[in-house]
Amino acid sequence: MKNPRNIVIAPIVTEKSTVANEEKNCYTFRVSINANKIEIKKAIEKIFDVKVLKVNTIRQTGKVKRMGRYSGKRADWKKAIVKLAEGNSIAEFEL
Repeated sequence: MKNPRNIVIAPIVTEKSTVANEEKNCYTFRVSINANKIEIKKAIEKIFDVKVLKVNTIRQTGKVKRMGRYSGKRADWKKAIVKLAEGNSIAEFEL
């Protein structure tokens, strides 16, 4: 198995993800673009010691950006929305 810290890159804390956290017990993470749902589930369970019920993934394409006459593209990335079992929570997200 891959290292769980290489699969889960960073949490995503936005207004929308905070509302989902409070209402549906869902947490949002930026994950490796090569990771699948099973690897993400195992990594979250191992890192945070919680029970994961469901994982939804979204592939985000990078935006095209310009600096004057030069244009470039940001990297593509993957986002995972993880639903935890009732009674589980991740303390790092709590304020």
